[in-house]
Amino acid sequence: MSVSMKDVDPAFRGVGQKDGLEVWRIENFKPIPVPTSSYGKFYMGDSYIILKTTALKNGSFRHDIHYWLGKDTSQDEAGTAAILTVELDAALGGRAVQYREVQGSETEKLLSYFRPCIMPQPGGVASGFNHVEINQQEHVTRLYVCQGKHVVHVKEVPFARSSLNHEDIFILDTENKIFQFNGSNSCIQERAKALEVVQYIKDTFHEGKCEVAAVEDGKLMADAEAGEFWGLFGGFAPLPRKTSSEDNEDDKETVTKLLCFNQGTLEHISFESLEHELLETNKCYLLDCGAEMYVWMGRGTSLQERKGASEAAEKLLIDGNRIRSNVVKVIEGFETIMFKSKFNKWPPTPDLKLSSEDGRGKVAALLRSQGLDVKGLMKAAPVKEEPEPYIDCTGHLQVWRVNGNDKTLLSPSDQSKLYTGDCYIFQYTYTGDDKEECLIGTWFGKKSIEEERTSAISLASMMVQAAKFQAVQGGLSSGYKNFITVNGIDDDTYIEAGLALFRIQGSGSENMQAIQVDAVSSSLNSSYCYILHDGNTVFTWTGNLTTSLDNDLVERQLDVIKPDLPSRSQKEGKETDQFWELLGGKSKYSNQKIGKEHESDPHLFSCILYKGNIKVKEIHHFTQDDLMSEDIFVLDCHSDLFVWVGQEVDAKLRSQSMDIGEKFLLHDFLMENLSKDTPIFIVTEGSEPQFFTRFFTWDSARSLMHGSSYQRKLAIVKGGATPLLDKPKRRTTAFSGRNTGQDKSQRTRSMSHSPERHRVRGRSPAFTAIASAFENPSTRNLSTPPPAVKKLFPKSGGSDLSRISSKQSAISALTSAFEGPMKSTIPKSVKASPEAEKAIQEEGSTVSASENDPEDDEGGTIYPYERLITTSDDPAPDIDVTKREVYLSSGEFKEKFGMTRASFNNLPKWKKNRLKSDLQLF
Repeated sequence: MSVSMKDVDPAFRGVGQKDGLEVWRIENFKPIPVPTSSYGKFYMGDSYIILKTTALKNGSFRHDIHYWLGKDTSQDEAGTAAILTVELDAALGGRAVQYREVQGSETEKLLSYFRPCIMPQPGGVASGFNHVEINQQEHVTRLYVCQGKHVVHVKEVPFARSSLNHEDIFILDTENKIFQFNGSNSCIQERAKALEVVQYIKDTFHEGKCEVAAVEDGKLMADAEAGEFWGLFGGFAPLPRKTSSEDNEDDKETVTKLLCFNQGTLEHISFESLEHELLETNKCYLLDCGAEMYVWMGRGTSLQERKGASEAAEKLLIDGNRIRSNVVKVIEGFETIMFKSKFNKWPPTPDLKLSSEDGRGKVAALLRSQGLDVKGLMKAAPVKEEPEPYIDCTGHLQVWRVNGNDKTLLSPSDQSKLYTGDCYIFQYTYTGDDKEECLIGTWFGKKSIEEERTSAISLASMMVQAAKFQAVQGGLSSGYKNFITVNGIDDDTYIEAGLALFRIQGSGSENMQAIQVDAVSSSLNSSYCYILHDGNTVFTWTGNLTTSLDNDLVERQLDVIKPDLPSRSQKEGKETDQFWELLGGKSKYSNQKIGKEHESDPHLFSCILYKGNIKVKEIHHFTQDDLMSEDIFVLDCHSDLFVWVGQEVDAKLRSQSMDIGEKFLLHDFLMENLSKDTPIFIVTEGSEPQFFTRFFTWDSARSLMHGSSYQRKLAIVKGGATPLLDKPKRRTTAFSGRNTGQDKSQRTRSMSHSPERHRVRGRSPAFTAIASAFENPSTRNLSTPPPAVKKLFPKSGGSDLSRISSKQSAISALTSAFEGPMKSTIPKSVKASPEAEKAIQEEGSTVSASENDPEDDEGGTIYPYERLITTSDDPAPDIDVTKREVYLSSGEFKEKFGMTRASFNNLPKWKKNRLKSDLQLF
C-alpha cells in the first residue's frame, strides 16, 4: 500500500508510540485529541476514535482501533470516523485491526478499556447539545439495565415498572440511595459485575456518599428495602416476561455472504464452502455474517480502495437498517482469530514481519521529513527478561520412578536422569514466605505406557491426600528443568559406557537440558553445542552460531554426564576424523540460525463444558476481579496452561477441570499449533501459587472472603468489613498438573520457522527454580561456577523455622506410608500416622534445650544425626534448621560429610546446600 502525506491527517502523525490509550473526538469532520482526564467520558451526539497500543514482549506493538458512534451522532460524522480509522491504520504501518462500535452494542474488547462500564451522557458537538459536567447537574432519578458476565453493557431505560423484567439486572439511581434489582433469572456472575457499576455510580455521581440496597426479584413489601424500591414505582405489580420474539431475536440464522469491492461497487461471490483461496491480495472484501461484518483488505490494495470499502460497509448497514451491527476491518496477514474461524480452513500465516516493518519504515520516512519523532513507529527493542524463579530453589527434592502400581525412590545421583520410557513422581519441599511449602507432581516420558501414567497420577493423588491436602499437586515439564532425557536407539536403553550424542540447550544454569539424539552427524545443528561419548572417549562440539552461554551450559552438563573423564573440544569446521567416525561419517546438517523466542503475553478465557464440548470466551485486559468463584477459567501463558477453579464450582464440574484443559489444547482456540503435551495445572481459588498470581495484580485477601462473588462484592460496596474465611494458614490443594516428557528432538526452537509444527513456547519461570534441584550434586566440579539462586521468599529464623521443620516432618512421615503397592481405590480420607500427628500437634510449640544437653569438643550443643534430619520422628528442639549440621559431633560430622568442618566451611554455599540436601539436613 502506497502512502502519501496528504492521505494522513496531521492529528495521527507520530501516534501509537507507547503502551496505552489515545482518544479523538470528531469535530467538524476533524479528529480532535481528547484530554486524558476525559477518557471514558462519551457523549451521545458525538463520534470518537480510540487507539489502543499494546507493547508486546517481542519488542513490537499491537494496535487496535475503535470508532465509537453515539446514538445521536450524524451519518456524516459516522462516515468520517470510519474513513479516519483507515488513515490512522496507514499511519501505524497498515496492520491494525479496526472495530466499528455503536452505543449500546460495544464489543467486550472496547468495554475492557473503560472498566467497569461506559455510561454515555446527553450532548454532542454536531447536534448542538451542550456538554454538561456531571457534578454540576441537579440529580435526576435514572433507571439502568445491566447485561454481561465479564464486562457490563449499561443502558438507560425509562423509569417505569414496565422496563423491569426477570432476566436482567437493573440499577435505580435515586438522590440518596442506589438500588440494584436482581431479576430472578439472572445469574450470580451478572449480579456481581453489576455491583461494579453501582460502585462507579456511587463514586461518580454521589462522591461516594450514599446508601446501597440490593433487591431480589420475588421479595415483596415485607422486606424493608424491597418495599422502598417498589414504592418508587407506585407499588408492586407482576413483571412482564420477555416475548418469544425477543428471546429468539439473537438466535435467527443468517446466511454468510461474501462481497468483493471492485471499482466502487460490491459484487457477490458465490461459494459452496468458504475458503481462504477466495480472497485475492489486490482486492477488498466484505464478509457479512449478520450480527457482525468483516472488511478484509488485501495488502496490495491502495489507501483509497480501503477507504471505499469502509464506506461501502457503512452504507450496506444503513440501507439494511442494521446500524447497530459491529464492523471489524482486518488487513491481510493480520486477521483476527474470529475472522479466520469463519472459513473452512485457514492456512498458516506466513512471516510478514519484514514487509510490515518495511511499510512502517516508509511511513516513518514520510513523517521524518516533516521533522516529527518517529521512534515509536519502528519496532521497539525486545524486553530482556532474566528467568526468575517464583519458588525457593534450594529446597529438598525426592523423585520416584513408577513401576506398575508401585514407585521406587531414586538416589540423588539418579534424579537428574529421566528416561523417556518411564513415568516419575516428584516431591519438592521448600521454604515459603511464612510456611514450609510442598509440591507433588508427575512427569511422563514420551514413550511411557498409559497404564503407568494412570498409576503415577493415582499415586501422586494419594500422596497429596496423605498430607491432608497440605501439599500442592503439580506437573513439571521436561523442557523446564536441569536434567538429561536419555533413550536408546535400538533397545531404548541408555548405556553410559556406550555411544551417545546429547544436544545441550537452555537459557541459564537453572534452565538447561541435555537431550539424547541419534548419534549421527545429521543430528547436529550450528545453533547448538553437543556432547558425544563412546566408552572413555568424550567430545564436545560447538556450533558456529552458539554463544558463550551455550559453552557454559556444556561445561555444566559435562559435570553430570561424564564428570570424571577429560573431554576434547571440537569447533565446527575443525573436527577430527575420529569425531566423524563415531557419528558414522560426515553428512549434511542444519546450519541455519535459530532464534530464541520471548515469553508471550498470557490470555484468559472463561470455559464451560456443554454436551461434551468446551465453549470459551476470552477476557480482554483481565484482572483478578474477572476470576469469578462460580466459574472455571483457563490462563494460557504459552509455556504452561493453568485451569483456575472457583470455590463455588460444583463437584462434578470441578472433577472435569483436567478435561477442560486438555480440550482447550485440542481445539487450539488461538490457532497457535499448541502441543498436546503442554503442561496443565489445576489451580484452586484461595490457594494460587506465586507462579500463577504473577500474571495479575494480586490481593490474596479477596480469595479468602466468604460466599459467592456477588455476596463478597455486595459486602464491599455497602461499606462493610471484608469477612474472611476461617481457613488454616497452610494452603489447601492449590493445583494439580499433567505434563509429558516429550522427545526434545521433536520440539526444538527451530520449529518456530515451520507453521505446520508445534510452535516453541516460552520458558516457564514457574519451574526454573525447581530445575536446579535436578542437578547431580555429587559430581559437579568445584571449578564450575555455582548457579545464581534467586529467592523470592526469604527464610525466617528462630522458632518459626522450628515449626516449619515439624510440618516437613509431618509431610515426609505421611508420604512414606505410600512406598508400598498402590491400593485399588483411593480413600476419601487418610488418617495421619502417629508420628505425623505428633509433629502436627507440636507445631508452634517451643522447647528449650536442656541444660544437660551434651556438648561436642568445640563447646556447642550436639544431637545425634537421626534427630537432626528433616524426616526425623523425634526432631531436635530449638535449633536453627538452616544450620542443622552444626549440631553434629565432630566425629559424626566427618563420618557423614567425609570431611572436617574446616574443609566444609571452605566450600561454596551451593555445594554446602547440595551436600546437606543429600543428607536430609536441608
